[in-house]
Amino acid sequence: MSILYGNAVVGQSGGPTAAINATLAGVIRGYLDKDSHGGAIGTLYGMRNGVEGLLREDLVDLGAIFAKDEDITRLEHTPAAALGSCRKKLPKMDEEGGEEVYARLLEIFKKYNIRYFFYIGGNDSMDTVAKLSEYTKGHEYEMRIIGVPKTIDNDLVGTDHTPGFPSAAKYIAVTMQEIIRDCAVYTTKAVTIVEIMGRDSGWLTTASAIGRVVNGVAPDYVYLPERTFSMEQFFADVRAALEKHPNVVIAVSEGVRFADGRYVCEGIGVESTDAFGHKQLSGTGKALELAVKAEIGCKVRSIELNLPQRCAAHIASVQDLTESVSVGRAAVKAAAEGLSREMMLILRGEGEEYSFTIGHSDVSEIANKIKVVDDKFINEAGNDVTDDCCRYLLPLIAGEASPKFIQGIPDYVVI
Repeated sequence: MSILYGNAVVGQSGGPTAAINATLAGVIRGYLDKDSHGGAIGTLYGMRNGVEGLLREDLVDLGAIFAKDEDITRLEHTPAAALGSCRKKLPKMDEEGGEEVYARLLEIFKKYNIRYFFYIGGNDSMDTVAKLSEYTKGHEYEMRIIGVPKTIDNDLVGTDHTPGFPSAAKYIAVTMQEIIRDCAVYTTKAVTIVEIMGRDSGWLTTASAIGRVVNGVAPDYVYLPERTFSMEQFFADVRAALEKHPNVVIAVSEGVRFADGRYVCEGIGVESTDAFGHKQLSGTGKALELAVKAEIGCKVRSIELNLPQRCAAHIASVQDLTESVSVGRAAVKAAAEGLSREMMLILRGEGEEYSFTIGHSDVSEIANKIKVVDDKFINEAGNDVTDDCCRYLLPLIAGEASPKFIQGIPDYVVI
């Protein structure tokens, strides 16, 4: 493959995480390491607010902003999306306005001599990468387009796990340890229901049980979208747990559904959908709280972990940050070597001791598909996860990040 000279652009899309900026830092480090791309990339632009900003030509020179290594290190420990994000859905080519949008993007690529496109995001972002890749295949303007994974949901197929998920999992695992201990101090019968993010897959909720293989402390039950939710069985589970001890703690994915496909949270709050047609879910914990109060009558509360589980950089996983940087660096090197229309992957090594390598796969085979929790990781009753699941997750949350603090407040980057 001949060397493709030109500039590069990188953007962030979808929900923020504690590690998405570490991946951005990896792309920057890969760019600054001229040996990784042979000097093929002249300028590395950052698009503000993903493709929305790109369409506005809202670009920044990341090489100039992050000329100092200490600033890149600060970026690695900064939560959320430093470039800003978006949830813009690119239209299909045959949809109204589709041709105009792609023609505009191609115009911008040519104007700034952009030959490399890196998009850091989750499933919907890979949809953008796949569509843009398909469009550019039919034009003479050569580009190398790479999807770089990110999502706390851990629902991208092909990769062992996604950057951002381990840090969110660590936050959930630790928070559950604290909630369980808080609830254990009283003798009054009570039920605490903790709602955790996860529309179609329950990976984040599985993390609530990690402590069981460390110190034996975990929720009484764990309910995932991978299993049909039965209110009758739920009541039976709660009653059985209350017979054993007075303080019952339950973890539940926001996306759990009944047999007829309805979300448990439907009817609670205001329903809406995002640009990709996904229902905005909230209120599963509250719905179950009200149900337990009406059916069983004991003291009951619900806790929705909500946004804090996404960007808890103060308790980020060092393993997650390390892998996130590696994925970003590898994307630059792979693109310079001729890779295009692919998503980078994290591949778990064989053997008992955890290890990983970086690979890649056709993005069109990844976009718009969902990786659910493996059957082997869910117990037979469908109301908990197995110890093997906890042991699988454990190495991902290893290591405590050490961001720099100034007068007790973390020192984060602002672009």
